[in-house]
Amino acid sequence: MADAAETDVKSAGEAIAAALSGAVTNVSDAYGELTLTVATERWVEVARYLREDPSQLYVSFVDLTAVDYPVREKRFDVVLHLLSPKHNRRIRVKTQVDEDTPVPSLCEVFPAADWFEREAYDLFGVLFSNHPDLRRILTDYGFDGHPLRKDFPMTGYVEVRYDDEQKRVVYEPVRLNQEFRSFDFLSPWEGDARYELPGDEKASREGEAP
Repeated sequence: MADAAETDVKSAGEAIAAALSGAVTNVSDAYGELTLTVATERWVEVARYLREDPSQLYVSFVDLTAVDYPVREKRFDVVLHLLSPKHNRRIRVKTQVDEDTPVPSLCEVFPAADWFEREAYDLFGVLFSNHPDLRRILTDYGFDGHPLRKDFPMTGYVEVRYDDEQKRVVYEPVRLNQEFRSFDFLSPWEGDARYELPGDEKASREGEAP
């Protein structure tokens, strides 16, 4: 049964690739779901075909996100997930881009892509051309960097606090006041002589002159 399902997925992918000559660069079966890798310049064309062609009808926009592979020349995979209620099928569509190459926006095909593309821009720095309002959506105004990139520091670049004297929120460089801590990992209950438990001070005074 599994082999038959895999064959069906592959056949469906090959049919799409044949209908969109040169647009699909790879067809695969990932976890039982059809996955297409497509040329970036054909991104909108592929999405429109998947939405409008009677044999596809992937009219339900599920998700759009990105994945960061910083060692690659084209470091980002932009990943689109669609659902076809008519045919009860799901599909995953991917394209690869670098930091400077924009991906054509899908807002004209799937209006729901608007905030998803803004999120991918905000968190990964992926650019989208012809987007109606490409600006940050989750991070604050003036935020530096893109926090879901693999090379973004875990601490971030700035810290935010409310200043009582200035009566406003202030941004300051991250300060790691204690960069290194040494732990001995010994429990005081194990009897280490360096630790004095509450009450032990009485025992230490036994035998002393009043």
